[in-house]
Amino acid sequence: MEKREIGIAGENAACAFLSKKGYLIEKRNFRLNFGEIDIIAMDKTGCRVFVEVKTRKNRNYGNASEFVDYRKQNKIRNAALVYCGDESYMRFDIIEVYYTLLGGRMKIEEINHIEDAF
Repeated sequence: MEKREIGIAGENAACAFLSKKGYLIEKRNFRLNFGEIDIIAMDKTGCRVFVEVKTRKNRNYGNASEFVDYRKQNKIRNAALVYCGDESYMRFDIIEVYYTLLGGRMKIEEINHIEDAF
């Protein structure tokens, strides 16, 4: 599997996970010149949630969430402000997706949802 295919599969798994938790998926892959937001959703309380999805094979180099550095966080925050203006009721989450490859097919092993990650 190519890197982009793995990323898409991870985002699909994250969307399914959020939907099962009662989130309404508003938009995926919201792109601007300076950044992208993987998933924009509304939780059960009406809070708009901006989600960064990190898909990794293992934790050999740290948890997937550790790869959302300060610069990436700022890009997501700025893109969120463009998306919804000065809305104060928003949250930034990270979803870690861990997988294995079996016979060229991706199997999701674990999904961790870190609410209010930054």
